[in-house]
Amino acid sequence: MINQYFIKKRVNKIFFKFVTLILLLTSFQFFFLQNVKAVYDPLSKKNNFFGIHILFLEEAEKASKFVNSNGGDWGYVTVPIQAGDRDIEKWQKFMDDARDLHIIPIVRLATEPYYKNTSVWRKPNEYDIIDFANFLNSLSWPVKNKYILVFNEVNRFDEWGGEVPNPNEYLHILNFTTDTFKRRSDDFFIIMAGLDNAAPSDGLRYMQEFEYLNKLAEINPEVFNKIDGFASHSYPNPGFSQPPSLSKMGVSTYRYEYEFINKFTQNKKPVFITEAGWSSDSISESDVSSYYKYTFENIWGKDKDKIVAITPFLLESQDGQFDKFSFYKRGSKTEYLKTLESLPKIKGEPITNVVKTPKKIPDKSVLGVKNFNQDLDQEDVYGEITSDFIRLYFKTIFGLNY
Repeated sequence: MINQYFIKKRVNKIFFKFVTLILLLTSFQFFFLQNVKAVYDPLSKKNNFFGIHILFLEEAEKASKFVNSNGGDWGYVTVPIQAGDRDIEKWQKFMDDARDLHIIPIVRLATEPYYKNTSVWRKPNEYDIIDFANFLNSLSWPVKNKYILVFNEVNRFDEWGGEVPNPNEYLHILNFTTDTFKRRSDDFFIIMAGLDNAAPSDGLRYMQEFEYLNKLAEINPEVFNKIDGFASHSYPNPGFSQPPSLSKMGVSTYRYEYEFINKFTQNKKPVFITEAGWSSDSISESDVSSYYKYTFENIWGKDKDKIVAITPFLLESQDGQFDKFSFYKRGSKTEYLKTLESLPKIKGEPITNVVKTPKKIPDKSVLGVKNFNQDLDQEDVYGEITSDFIRLYFKTIFGLNY
């Protein structure tokens, strides 16, 4: 009887310790995942908010010389990726170059010209998002935050498959994008699309941006809590030619968007001015230069607690349709590029990623979604830590060599 009593007591004691272990491991897992995997606030670190918008990955070096000029380091580059562009070697080279050149990528999701009407962009769908998430998660990024910009000027018909702008449809895409990317890695930093700040509401092709934002809020205001930040296209409209001002449709558009969006959030969501700029077809390069200088020093520069990055459109158009915005014309620097290069900048200190051992790339240079696996490096580290933790716990509590 005595032996049975002590055996029962011993079993109960072991059971109690086992339950305690489970609770400790659960708490440990929650703490570890919360502190290691989530995105961090880029404004909590020294941040060089100078950036530029590029169209081609090969422009990374030229972009870095601009955004990191005059004392700067770790500036930003906004670059689009089209749905059919899953060349892993090309994109990994860009990420490696970005790491070496100290530039932070903001990758803007894009579809492709719609086959029924090539003057408009095809409307995105869930399959696009899954493919984007798998592909971009397979890359080794230069910094911890993996900035994803969820499409472009969705309050315009030509950015929405030629159809009437539809906030409800975009809301679904934005929610689905956030969930899909963050299931693969919580390091993905999701940025809501910038809107056309000059679009009127005509019920057919355009929707005024604050009407669009209001409709998003009416349908589901929680979306503003769910995203990590939002993009702004603070163009000096109308006509891309107005002098700097505090108007709602100009270089200060972001301030009105910031106030509206953050009415619905628990924590302030930062802004990324991913497009801005004056048309050199409408005003002289000298005026563009002075307008940029004034805006950086007296408007954008006053809001460094709100703005993560400013990436004016565009570094180089290569004599294309956007030549009026281009910082390089016919291969030469414009006056306004030289002016912005001369502005003092700071050395950003983002949390960087440790360089990973390159993964073996299959023979195909362009890979489909089925070829990608979720990056489990952090889970592997977590597994090693918890294994050691379990061994120590069993040895200390149970007197066992686990």
